[in-house]
Parts: sequence; C-alpha cells; structure tokens
Amino acid sequence: MAIVHMEGIGRTSAPDGQRLVLAIMAAGVDILHRCGGNARCTTCRVQILGGDPGPMTEAEREKLATLDEVPENMRLSCQVRCCDDLTVRILRRLVENPDMGDAGPQPETWPLVCP
Repeated sequence: MAIVHMEGIGRTSAPDGQRLVLAIMAAGVDILHRCGGNARCTTCRVQILGGDPGPMTEAEREKLATLDEVPENMRLSCQVRCCDDLTVRILRRLVENPDMGDAGPQPETWPLVCP
C-alpha cells in the first residue's frame, strides 16, 4: 500500500500498482484527465515532490515532449503506478477549469503490479 501526499490537499492510500490518477480521484480530488488515462493529453500532469514514481512510459515521454517547458519532476498521473509513497502537486483541477464541464472519462484500471 502506497501513501500519496497531495500538497495542500491531504493524503490518501493506494493499492500497490494503482494508477496515480485513480488514487487521486478516489480521494475525491477533481484532477483533470480529459483523455481518460491514455497519455494523449497533459491535463493530469503533476509534479513529483517526493518518492519514486518509476520510469516514464514511452507514450508519456512522447506527450510531455510536445510541451514548451517541462520541469524534470513533471509526470502524467495516468501513467504513474503507485509503487512507492509519493508527494505530489496537482497542477490541473476541474475547480480551476469549470468551463470543461467535467474532469474527463473514467481511466481504465491497470493490473495492480509493481516492478
């Protein structure tokens, strides 16, 4: 079980291997995820402030490369597995973007496996 500390929000626990975006959503936080967890957008981006988020997926690396500026610790929460305790800063929320109507479609659940 991983503990996810969300800066300025609180903390939650996540089964080992759960997508970070799903752990954040399960805590009741309205993180954006417009593409449904497929690394096709960047609305679910977070900054990793502590812990090991594991390696980037190729899809994540390619999508982040399309942004003008990407801090070293920025990740797409839909591509991060919770295999270690993490401290994150959530960068995009529905409350700050109400014109979007909703946070996005439900991301699929991955098998809960950590390397």
